[in-house]
Amino acid sequence: MTAPIRVAVTGAAGQICYSLLPRIAAGEMFGKDQPVILQLLEIPVEKAQQALVGVAMELDDCAFPLLQDIICTDDPKVAFKDANWCLLVGSKPRGPGMERADLLKDNGKIFIGQGQAIDEVAADDCRVAVVGNPCNTNVMIAAAQAKRLPAERFTAMTRLDQNRGCTQLAQKAGVAVTEVENLIIFGNHSPTMYPDFTHATIGGKPAAEVINDDAWLKETFIPTVGKRGAAIIAARGLSSAGSAANALIDHVKALHTPSDTVHSICVKSDGSYGFTAGVWASVPVRTTAPGTYEIVQGVELDEFSQGQIAITNDELTGERETVKDML
Repeated sequence: MTAPIRVAVTGAAGQICYSLLPRIAAGEMFGKDQPVILQLLEIPVEKAQQALVGVAMELDDCAFPLLQDIICTDDPKVAFKDANWCLLVGSKPRGPGMERADLLKDNGKIFIGQGQAIDEVAADDCRVAVVGNPCNTNVMIAAAQAKRLPAERFTAMTRLDQNRGCTQLAQKAGVAVTEVENLIIFGNHSPTMYPDFTHATIGGKPAAEVINDDAWLKETFIPTVGKRGAAIIAARGLSSAGSAANALIDHVKALHTPSDTVHSICVKSDGSYGFTAGVWASVPVRTTAPGTYEIVQGVELDEFSQGQIAITNDELTGERETVKDML
C-alpha cells in the first residue's frame, strides 16, 4: 500500500476546514489512491477543542477509505510532527476598529510560533501553504523562522482570487468558466491585488477582445475581484468558507502535480515583475516536480499593468516594514 501523506491543518474546527477536511480525506487534494493522516490543530480553548472532537467524529462517520488516522491537538509540535504538508488555515480575524498594522503584528506572533514548530518537527520534504490572512505577510513571517526548510517550501494562497476572476470573466462573456485561461494574480491578497486580464484568454482569444469593454475590465472587474471577500461577508454575515476550501484544494493539487499549466501563488520575490526582492508576492508559476515550482518569466506588462503592480508592491513593502522585527 502507498505510504500515507501526513497533512497538518490549523484552525481545524473552523468554517473553512469544515468544508476542506472531508475533501482531503476523500482524495480530492492528493489523489484517489493516496492515503492520508490528518493532524488537526486548534487553539487551547475548551469550546474549540470540543468542536474539533466533533469534526473528527464526523470524519470517522464518513468511513473514508483513504483516511488512515486523525490526530487532534492544541500543541503545534504534535500537529506538525513528521507532516509532509502543513496547511495554515487558522489566523486571528480583524476585529471592529482594529488597524491593519495591529492585525499584522497579532498574527505575526502566531506565525512565528508555527514557523518555528514546523521547522523543528515536520518531515524533511514538508511543504507549507498559508491561507490565514494577511497571508502574504503571515507566510513571510513563518518562513523567516525556518533554519532547516528552504523558503521555496513556503507559499500563500491567491488561488481563490484566480478562481474568482475566472468566474467574473466567464459570466461577463457568457461562457463556461472552463473557457477562461491564463488569468494571473499579481501582488498581495488584498484589495490592491492585480488580476491581470491582459494575458487572460476566453476560448483561446484575448479576454479583452472577447469582452471588448475596457472600462468594465479596469473599473469593475479589478475591484470586484479584489473586494469579493468583503462582498461575501456583507451578503452572508460570514467570511468565505466553501470557496476558500475549494481554492486550497486547487492550490495544493496544482503544486503537487507537475504540469505546464500556469497558476498563481504567493512566493518569495526574486525581483521579477517589479516586486521588491524578498517580499512575498503572487506571481505566475509552473509546477516542475511534486511540491516544486518555478516562477514563469517573460510575461510582458503594459504601462497599466506596471502601475497596478507598483501599487500592490508598495503595500507589500509597507507590511514588511511593519513586521520587520519578526523577520
